[in-house]
Amino acid sequence: MKRYVSFVAQAKHISGEHGGMHTSNRTAILALAAAGVLWGLTVPLSKVSLEWLGPAWLAVVRFAVAAPLLAVIGRAGLRRALTPGIVAAGALGFGTVIVLQNIGIERTSAGHAALVVGTAPVLVALIAAGLGESAARPITWTGYGIALLGVALVAWAGGGGATVLGDAIVLASVAVSAVFVVIQPRLLAGRDPAAVTAVQFAAGALLALPIAALVEGAPQAPTAVAPVVAVAALAVAGTLLAFWLFAFAQARVPAELAGAFVNLEPVVGAAAGWLVLDEQAGTVQLAGAAAVLVGIALSTTPPGRCPSPSPA
Repeated sequence: MKRYVSFVAQAKHISGEHGGMHTSNRTAILALAAAGVLWGLTVPLSKVSLEWLGPAWLAVVRFAVAAPLLAVIGRAGLRRALTPGIVAAGALGFGTVIVLQNIGIERTSAGHAALVVGTAPVLVALIAAGLGESAARPITWTGYGIALLGVALVAWAGGGGATVLGDAIVLASVAVSAVFVVIQPRLLAGRDPAAVTAVQFAAGALLALPIAALVEGAPQAPTAVAPVVAVAALAVAGTLLAFWLFAFAQARVPAELAGAFVNLEPVVGAAAGWLVLDEQAGTVQLAGAAAVLVGIALSTTPPGRCPSPSPA
């Protein structure tokens, strides 16, 4: 709950610099929080789903299910969303990112994968700063550095089915995703977020489909119920709902603030991996997870307030 309070406080500060906190901004903050929690569940759900589908096929199914449903919701704005830039961004930000992420998750633990995603906010901030779109405070950069150190500790510790290769592939997907988060607000400007996201889902599915067919062959029939349920949950909650909420919010808040909410994913995902999937967490891994949480607390502390001494 302290994370939510910190996020909302920071959002109020940023919005205050642009004319006050409006109802739409408050709604955007809630949408970001919900998206972050849903994304935290996608890593363990993907781990279970990969027991049935390969990495590329899982991406295809996720987007193929979500795209038409979201297209119906945003049908009035589909014509404006059908632009080369939006299609290319969808292929890159959804297709490439999710295929890479699935490949990495297949080779590492859910807890590791979720915590590696904790590098996303600092990458978003670096890219935004490089483009002159933000100016993070020293305490924010300190938080980013501590969070990155925590991720490095978790990856270095290994264990629980984790590998350095798997962690590195997940990190590559995060880097591409960070670029997508920064450029997405420009694509959403004046357009229906549901329509834009539907077009980008379709582009992501089209990119992943030939990879799935050529590399993984035809998917096999499921042999258990759990992977099927996990795939369905990924497609609806972890894909359609989460990305739609995030796109809705990105059209209303700065990229740096939107990226900060990705911090919810490693917290939720790592906890799910350790508690639900029975993945082992050693002392170094727990120390790394604590460092990530401390980094989150520092990087999201609004000006004029002291960070909480407890990362929990």
